[in-house]
Amino acid sequence: MTTPRLSCRRVSAGYGKLTVVRDFDLEAEAGTVVAVLGPNGAGKTTSMLAVAGLLPRIDGEVAVDGQSLPNGRAAAANRAGVILVPDDRSLFTTLTVKENVEAARHKGSLAAGEVRELFPLLQARWNTKAGALSGGEQQMLAMARAMVQRPKVLLIDEMSMGLAPVTVEKLLPVVRAIADNTGAVVVLVEQHIQLALEVADQVIVLVHGQTALSGSAKDLASDPSKMEAAYLGEALTTQLAG
Repeated sequence: MTTPRLSCRRVSAGYGKLTVVRDFDLEAEAGTVVAVLGPNGAGKTTSMLAVAGLLPRIDGEVAVDGQSLPNGRAAAANRAGVILVPDDRSLFTTLTVKENVEAARHKGSLAAGEVRELFPLLQARWNTKAGALSGGEQQMLAMARAMVQRPKVLLIDEMSMGLAPVTVEKLLPVVRAIADNTGAVVVLVEQHIQLALEVADQVIVLVHGQTALSGSAKDLASDPSKMEAAYLGEALTTQLAG
C-alpha cells in the first residue's frame, strides 16, 4: 500500500477555548490537487494554519510521507516540506521579483531558471518591484517564492482573494502544473467553486468547522446539487465515491 504524501487525521484546531475546526481528515498522494471549499468562516484558513504548524492542533495528526509532524512547530513542518502561501501573500513589496525569490532560497532550492520555467509570466517582470505588480502577478510571485523551497506539500490560502475571475482562470492551470510537474500535493483554499473543480482531483467542503462533503472533483462536477446541499448544511459528513 502506497504511503500518502500528506495525511491529516481527525485534526481539530482553534483559538483559546474556541474550537473552529473539528475532525478534519485529508489523504492525498503525490501530485494531487485538493480543493478546500466552503463559505466564509467555515474554518478553511484555520485548517491550513494547523497543517503548517503555525497554529497548535487541539487534537489529531498531520503526517508527510508517513512521518508525523510535531504539533504547533512551523519550522519542523517547513523542514518536512510543508510550505504555506498565506492569503496576504506576505511579499517584500520594495524588493524586485528576483530579490523576493532569492530571499526564499536555501540549500537545495530550485534554481532561478527552474522557477522561471514554472512561472513564465514572471520572466518579463523579473526586475520589477513586487509592489508594482498586478494582483495576479503578486499571487504568482508568492507561489514562485514557495516553490523555490521544493515543497512536498504546498498550501495556498485564498488564492483568488481580490482577483478578478479572469485572472484566477490564468492562475489555476499553474496550480495544476505544479502538482503534475513536481509531485507536490497542492491544497488550495478557493472561493471560485467551478474553477477549482476544473483543476482539483479531490474536494473537501467545510461548513461550520466540519467536513460537509468530500470526494472526487469529477463526481462533484457531474452533480452540482451535492455541492449546493453541502453549502446549505444539508449533507454533513456526506462521502462521495472515488
